[in-house]
Amino acid sequence: MKALILCAGKGTRLRPLTFTNAKPLIPIANKPTIVYSLEMIKEAGINEVGIVVNPDNKRDFEQTLGNGSQLGLEITYIVQEEPKGLAHAVSISEEFLKNDEFLMYLGDNLVTVDLGKFIKDFNNKDMDSFILLTPVEDPSRFGIAIIEDGQVKKVVEKPKEPPSNLAIIGVYIFKPIIFEAIKNIKPSWRGELEITDAIQWLLENDKNVGAHIVYGWWKDTGKPEDLIEANRKILEQLKESKNEGIVYENSTIHGNVIIGKGSRILNSVIRGPIIIGENVLISDAYIGPYTSIGSNVTIENAEIENSIILDSATIAHLDTRLDSSVIGANATVVHSDRKPKTIKLVVGDYSKIEIPK
Repeated sequence: MKALILCAGKGTRLRPLTFTNAKPLIPIANKPTIVYSLEMIKEAGINEVGIVVNPDNKRDFEQTLGNGSQLGLEITYIVQEEPKGLAHAVSISEEFLKNDEFLMYLGDNLVTVDLGKFIKDFNNKDMDSFILLTPVEDPSRFGIAIIEDGQVKKVVEKPKEPPSNLAIIGVYIFKPIIFEAIKNIKPSWRGELEITDAIQWLLENDKNVGAHIVYGWWKDTGKPEDLIEANRKILEQLKESKNEGIVYENSTIHGNVIIGKGSRILNSVIRGPIIIGENVLISDAYIGPYTSIGSNVTIENAEIENSIILDSATIAHLDTRLDSSVIGANATVVHSDRKPKTIKLVVGDYSKIEIPK
């Protein structure tokens, strides 16, 4: 079995972060989001992975992941020139997938499911397709499945009146028959080939589609608040402390904290779970729980918690604690004493800033 990860989206809901980085490469707990998925795929026994990218982000993936050897994988990059839908992304991957069964995974998803068990269930039940489902409170936002006797009877994409609350959450297994299905569907009103339409074609042509229902945590990291929640969830699982930097005597560390090489903590309070990258300077600061700090970051005379700080950012001399924030790479957040007392901003497209009274 091979794996296919779809990463060709533009990530518009995460701008301006995605102006300079592909959404699946944005780090959560100092690790690119997609790496969590790749590690799960490797653990499930799959070694050959195709990653569908767009022409603009292909180089970013190649620089971050290379050929996959560092993860024990063989990665092939497949370029989707235009955003024509998930089913279209599958169709252009046919040469890579050939006649193999394959696991399909949406690159911006984080799930806590045992993919090995998911694959085993698929093999035991001899299905043509197998989809991962979970109950949701707002089913009109998702592709929805109707289940009878453990088999899928119908799928509907984002229905106004959902027939069930079981959402398709972006992990699928397909046999090669899916290529025939895709050739027999038409673009939706969005002008895209929908994977739900291809699955529905399988059902209408007497193919077996099964489902694996999970009740654990999962997250589509499509918005900044989703990144914060995912970061928190992963840091909650931090069970150890590790210090490869220097913590001076006038600083205190509480809870599980990982500190990278070359980092220095001066006159500060660090309260985990927290992960701190390499060559970070934290001085006269408070870093609260559920914070991830990338490498080469400077934080002076500031308080931060429940946030993600990307590489080479500078945060200094703030009168108000930063909370539930995402600070991009090379960004600068500082307090100024200049008169008149004004707020000076350079803000990228789609940014969000909240200023207390």
